[in-house]
Amino acid sequence: MTVCPIEYRDGSEQMRDIFGEEGKLRRMLLVEAALAESQAQVGMIPPEAAAAIYEAATSGRVTPQRVTEIEDEIRHDVMAVVKALTEQAGDAGAYIHLGATSNDIIDTANALQLKEAWPLIEAGCRDLRDQLANLAGEHKATLQVGRTHGQWALPTTFGLKMAVYAVEMDRHLERLSQAAPRVIVGKFLGAVGTGAAMGPKALEIQRLIMDRLELGTPVATLQTTQRDRHAELACILGNIAASVEKFATEVRNLQRSEIGEVQEAFDASKQVGSSTMAHKRNPISAENVCGLGRVVRCFVTPAFENVPLWHERDLTNSSAERFTISHQMVLTEYILTRSAKLFGNLEVNKEAMRANLERAGPDIMAEAVMMALAERGMGRQQAHEAVRAASMRAHSGEMEFAEALMAIPEVSSKISRDDLEAVLRPEAYTGHAEELVELALGSLK
Repeated sequence: MTVCPIEYRDGSEQMRDIFGEEGKLRRMLLVEAALAESQAQVGMIPPEAAAAIYEAATSGRVTPQRVTEIEDEIRHDVMAVVKALTEQAGDAGAYIHLGATSNDIIDTANALQLKEAWPLIEAGCRDLRDQLANLAGEHKATLQVGRTHGQWALPTTFGLKMAVYAVEMDRHLERLSQAAPRVIVGKFLGAVGTGAAMGPKALEIQRLIMDRLELGTPVATLQTTQRDRHAELACILGNIAASVEKFATEVRNLQRSEIGEVQEAFDASKQVGSSTMAHKRNPISAENVCGLGRVVRCFVTPAFENVPLWHERDLTNSSAERFTISHQMVLTEYILTRSAKLFGNLEVNKEAMRANLERAGPDIMAEAVMMALAERGMGRQQAHEAVRAASMRAHSGEMEFAEALMAIPEVSSKISRDDLEAVLRPEAYTGHAEELVELALGSLK
């Protein structure tokens, strides 16, 4: 019986393979093999013992089932792996785990998992960024009413919105690149970080192990790699999830029936929107992404709580990390992949965008009028008050916005009705939107 949706619903097979039970065991065995090979290289154990350990570790004969059986008996997860590997290594079993402590294996195996999962997160970020960039380029001149505080604000373009999102994803890629050397780090200096059990060549053995596994080598550790590394990763993944939720929330809002400016792709031939309201086309992908984004962010707090371990270490981080790292990585890749598909197939309704601009009315051009009056010699504060007063009269239904403006002598003395009508055209007040889209797309790495 499966309980966690990651096991059967949310997550890719690749990520499940990396962070699943078998994936974790495979990488722990690889670490034990790398330890033996490195010790053999410096003359600490016989080369033939290292070869036998490597063969047993990579043979597939050490199974999760056998490890679980041993752990049920001895109540120690890493020693269960060691004992199961020893059973398969013959006489070479005497050299397995020599001089190591549990977190030498656990933390280095964690780093292996992160090394293999990192490109999947980067690929997800890049794919979503590229889909957003495609929309930005296609719609750089597509007029849309901008909204602040949920209210009509000023004209903008849909392409500029998408360009802002694309650049945001580019920053996440930069964060991932910068953080990788700090996060993807193993360790092999024993129980309190001195390397005493490995003898005079401990530092060399640690370096050889990390070189073999293509992991970063820490400068100094206690019994564990310090959890500030994992807290940094948790923050980056939480930040990515927050951005993705923001993008998906915009889709949800713009798909509202009374707005209707974008819509998720919908298979009209067979897709069901509601179990009872057969007419519905709900933004289910966007809603799914938003919900899972909240789950990703909820793991940031325990990641920080895992940093202040007692003395050289305690075990409070261990149980939490069985959830935090794996769930964040699996779910982050999933929401990135689903969001890339969402934006790659997004239906953009230009006509609805134009209709909403017209429905917003001419007073969304209030700032443009204020600036035009200021250019013609009216003080900025006076112009602001005149435009505000005219807007309030228009909202009350007393008269149209342009009429209300021209009824103010200080306004009509500064601008003609024809010039005012030109100022009230939304197309004339998108500023540098198209240029900004081009700059944004050109900045993508």
